[in-house]
Amino acid sequence: MPHGGVSAETVWKRIARCVRRLSIGGLRCVVFELRRAFLRPVRGRTKAVFPACDTGGAKVTARGLGRSTGQSATPSRRGRAVAIAATLGALALTLSGCTWREGLALGWPKGITPEAHAAHSLWLGSVIAALVIGALTWAAMFWAAAAYRKKKDDTELPRQFGYNMPLELVLTVIPLIIISVLFYFTVVTQNKFLQREPNPEVVVDITAFQWNWKFGYQKVAYKDGSFNYDGADPARKAALASKPEGKDKHGEELVGAVRGLNPEDRTYLNFDKVETLGTSDEIPVLVLPVGKRIEFQQASADVIHSFWVPDFLFKRDVFPDPKSNHSENIWQVAEIEQTGAFVGRCAEMCGTYHSMMNFEIRVVPADDFKTYLQARIAGKNNAEALQAINQAPKATSTEPFDTRRGELVAPVTAAQASK
Repeated sequence: MPHGGVSAETVWKRIARCVRRLSIGGLRCVVFELRRAFLRPVRGRTKAVFPACDTGGAKVTARGLGRSTGQSATPSRRGRAVAIAATLGALALTLSGCTWREGLALGWPKGITPEAHAAHSLWLGSVIAALVIGALTWAAMFWAAAAYRKKKDDTELPRQFGYNMPLELVLTVIPLIIISVLFYFTVVTQNKFLQREPNPEVVVDITAFQWNWKFGYQKVAYKDGSFNYDGADPARKAALASKPEGKDKHGEELVGAVRGLNPEDRTYLNFDKVETLGTSDEIPVLVLPVGKRIEFQQASADVIHSFWVPDFLFKRDVFPDPKSNHSENIWQVAEIEQTGAFVGRCAEMCGTYHSMMNFEIRVVPADDFKTYLQARIAGKNNAEALQAINQAPKATSTEPFDTRRGELVAPVTAAQASK
């Protein structure tokens, strides 16, 4: 029998009756019950759980709380009230249509690559761990505040103690264990992002510059042998080689100050026969196949940028001259799992138009990607090749930026517009 002499069957019947009352304005009854359980005294042992029932000293109705006298609410009543509140919270989450994973993700996207799924799982685990630790901490704080609160008959300070070795060891070891577990799973997830295989099916060159992007297709080699393409353009790369800066009085060639290179040397950049160049009038669209391992090789032509696709749940800084700057500029995704248009952004402050330095990843079926690239090889531009596979010719996930930012632009009058 539950505390107070009420059977479990009776309690559940009253719970069901109270829940039914919610649909006809009975929410106030639950609120009053919570207030009565925590704040108002009742007389003797309780005989009821919900309002409008005999409480042995207090009559609670939809109009308010009746007067009552006697001892404070019992701990079991407080526990039942907390359980009711938690149940109502869970019910609200369920009726909202969100799964528990969506609720705990706190807005994080699920991602479209296996690496993104690993990051999403790490995030969920971290949130759950934080909630558990937080709940235990809050419970300990509230329990201590309630159990050791000052009473009217207290005449002395609470007993003080220190140097409790077992307690100090516990409070040191437990946080170390928690941090070690989180560190382990973080490293495991990070290694998935850093993993590279020797023969990716698509190799893409990424060049960042103020304030746009250039994408090139360096190599395509489907594992089934249905499509192979070598798109590197070494001649253009060689044309940017550092030139001697004349000869000295002894007839020796003068070289640049940085490892013998001209300050304007850009031989670390890659060039390809098929490239997509972004402008202030057109967002660059990088077309990629679904279900293929893709390698990205990136470098900056000027300052530090950052390649970020939110649906990858990953971003990588783009450095100029990666080798000299000791930057790892090659990374892969095992596959992109769904087709569609996904916005990309620069995530490193790089100057005036940094916030508008966007691009789009357009993921298409593998056969459509083959048709698209063949159209580009034949001389069609990016928009025409996209139309050839029944895709929107321009970006759909973001828009071009206005280069007049910061300038005073006079409004166009009706007379001027008619000219």
